[in-house]
Amino acid sequence: MFIFSLQLQARTVWHGLRYISRTGLVNLFICSCLAGLTNGHTQSTSTLTAHKLSGNNSIDMSKPLTLRWKYASEFTVNLTPTVAQERVYLPLGFGTILCLGVVDGALQWKSETGGEISASPVADEHGVYIASSTNDASAVFTGNAGGALRAMGREGGVTLWMRTLTAPVQGALTATQTTIFGGSRDGKIYSIQKGTGKIVWVKQFPAAFDSSPLVAESRLYIGSEDGSLFAVDQKTGTTLWRYRTHGAIRGKPVLVDGLLFFGSLDGYVYALRMMDGRLRWRTRTGAGVQSLVGTSTGLLAPSLDNFVYMLSFARGNRVWKHQLTGRLAAPPLAANDGALFTPLTGNAGVVLDLRDGKQLNTLPLGADSATAAAPVIAGELLLVTTRHGLLAFSHPLTPAADTSGANTSK
Repeated sequence: MFIFSLQLQARTVWHGLRYISRTGLVNLFICSCLAGLTNGHTQSTSTLTAHKLSGNNSIDMSKPLTLRWKYASEFTVNLTPTVAQERVYLPLGFGTILCLGVVDGALQWKSETGGEISASPVADEHGVYIASSTNDASAVFTGNAGGALRAMGREGGVTLWMRTLTAPVQGALTATQTTIFGGSRDGKIYSIQKGTGKIVWVKQFPAAFDSSPLVAESRLYIGSEDGSLFAVDQKTGTTLWRYRTHGAIRGKPVLVDGLLFFGSLDGYVYALRMMDGRLRWRTRTGAGVQSLVGTSTGLLAPSLDNFVYMLSFARGNRVWKHQLTGRLAAPPLAANDGALFTPLTGNAGVVLDLRDGKQLNTLPLGADSATAAAPVIAGELLLVTTRHGLLAFSHPLTPAADTSGANTSK
């Protein structure tokens, strides 16, 4: 079985006074009260039902799920939170990063970056690594914002190091045990040491990056806004091969048995040989494809035509397709026989059967709640980012283990 978690690159802050989009970079700088940026979280015991999410964790979505805790905030963004060492790191608007306890959602600390967080973060046992853009309003309007990458410690969120960049890293960061990688708005790929922030190498490319890179063996695979997929040597930054499509490549590629799969906004799903980038096959969907997930059944491809396509790994043949009621902006989360989707319209996530695409269950999220942040697994919890905060679902606790109750943190 193959389980992949993908991250979408679109970024939007929703609240009553401000809207930020990836393409327009429109900011309505209206005076707002920042004191309420991190709202309290309260626990709930409402019971939900869904289907099995992951074969390597204890969540079975065919059984009832309970809302274990909620961290309420009206400042969530379309960036996927990251989990490490019993901590959840949640990016918010105005450059705020929260550190929450996985077990109860309690706020451990919050910290400011001085700009807007520009990419989905990564974390490890030492802390969290965050890319951000400048807080200069004129630079945001003109698209000439500078960037920064920093490491914040696990305890207290103290900045351990910071590296200034010529432009913000976009999409998502990715990392090995020692190195962080990311692509920037001005067409650079960075390799940076985790421990010190020292730049190992930086390479200039023809177009901007707004995607989620894949690290595999000794290579880095990353898509660009001009429709190119690059294979880059991790140690040196040397380009090993390049494959061109006719649309931007935003999602993280999927690697299975020596083949590299990815979607493009030209509406095609591609399969390349990982070693030399030669085309094995390509299959057209009804619209752009921003993310893919490899499953035990085949390749799951949500398209911007609101259809989900299941394609075979060998030739890209369509196994099934299923139409959902809203746009599929967030990458799905797949498991043994089901996948969770969170369309932008509606008030619930939808679980589809991987075998035939039929709907298995729904996961109520609340009205007007879906975002483009991917759902993630944290141990025994399923975490879903909504427009109104972070929701954590689990199987119902036994009375002896139930620690729920009113718990507010500001």
